Amino acid sequence: MSPAQTQAQPQGPGHPTGDAPASLVIRGALVVTMDKERRVGYYDVLVGADGRIAGVVEPGTGCTGAETLDARGLVVVPGLVQAHVHLCQTLFRGLAEDRPLLPWLRERIWPLEGAHDPASLGASARLGIAELLLGGTTAVLDMGTVHHSDALFEAAAESGLRYTGGKAMMDSGGGIPASLQETTAASLQESDRLAARWHGAAGGRLRYAYCPRFVLSCSVPLLQSVAERAGRDGHLVHTHASEQLDEIEAVRARFGAPNIAALGALGLARRNACLAHCIWPEPEEIDLLARQGASVVHCPSSNLKLGSGIAPLAEFLKQGVNVALGADGAPGNNRLDAWEEVRLAGLLSKVQAGVDAVSARTVFELATLGGARALGLGEDIGSLEPGKQADLAVVDLGGPHAFGDYGERDVYTRLVYAVRASDVRTVLVGGRVVVRDGRLTTLDVRAVLRDAQDGRAAVLRRAGLAPE
Repeated sequence: MSPAQTQAQPQGPGHPTGDAPASLVIRGALVVTMDKERRVGYYDVLVGADGRIAGVVEPGTGCTGAETLDARGLVVVPGLVQAHVHLCQTLFRGLAEDRPLLPWLRERIWPLEGAHDPASLGASARLGIAELLLGGTTAVLDMGTVHHSDALFEAAAESGLRYTGGKAMMDSGGGIPASLQETTAASLQESDRLAARWHGAAGGRLRYAYCPRFVLSCSVPLLQSVAERAGRDGHLVHTHASEQLDEIEAVRARFGAPNIAALGALGLARRNACLAHCIWPEPEEIDLLARQGASVVHCPSSNLKLGSGIAPLAEFLKQGVNVALGADGAPGNNRLDAWEEVRLAGLLSKVQAGVDAVSARTVFELATLGGARALGLGEDIGSLEPGKQADLAVVDLGGPHAFGDYGERDVYTRLVYAVRASDVRTVLVGGRVVVRDGRLTTLDVRAVLRDAQDGRAAVLRRAGLAPE
């Protein structure tokens, strides 16, 4: 296909860029573009050799000679983005049940995280990544544990996932086991080393974020140093905020201000900040988030399972706060299924703010464009448009649980309220097929599960904990 031929082709929501011939054509699907016009229709998606979308064109008008993926009867959507996960915790699924946040952390999660070595941490990451990719999640913002964080980046590099993350920073606070304690200087030094090594690796697919765990586990000098680095270098800041009322009262006792306001005063609520949970904001804190540009990451399953509450999604959106979605970690969910978070976000908004407060299309935006913006990747992912990375999922809506018409309004309703992770058939990240016909192409699932079993047993033994 020559550039001249490209210009002559009928146009769908976006015509080919003409910069390079397509190496893959996804033919005949219903395409949910999430472009500026939110166009939905039957198109062929052209993927260039550079891993970017070369065009979204009328069916049958794309390249010849390229590899073809027949997607007739299927739906193509942008890859889902989860802006708050803990891959270091995937091995802990089912090991921290029936506890509120602070006991959950101090009695189970922190001792377990402190018992990781590089092998078990890598096994935990690969197990989580396998679940994420098979379910159509193509990009994440991850928070690791304090040590061995290279293993997280190595697993992401191997798997093909678009990964932004960093080590957890914890230099202060009560209830932290000796295995996770670190000095301010050591925390910053190790974070800086990881940023220098991994930010921009794998052709830009891997990126570093500074991850102070939350204000109760970080000193003021550490938080100020993170804000300075983020402002200077443009790295993301990833932390937790206002997850439970007991946490907020402890923050108020220490800082004389609620959680989000304390972060704002330290320079950690700006546009490059992602604040997970934000269930109990004060009205002035919502205004602060909107003015300073921080993203909120709504984690409905985790918020329900830990008894934390329901974040005011409709109010965030009304005030202009960017909202993304995340599953959080496996021991507080217990799945890493973005579709479940989409569904719950929609359902909970109806109970909290009214049945028509947040449309299905808006909810789907949270998992695509909202997540892309939160990760600072709004120009690269989140929609299917020429020039953007070919991060996408091919979904089968033909099962009895998802049956319906294919009108524009109906497709968003089905995507939000009917789709399951098992409906995902094929997944691309940067044009690379990482899931084909429901099977991972980058990881051996049997080996992943075998290593996870060994890693879980080793972590429990080192932590001195028995399964619940």
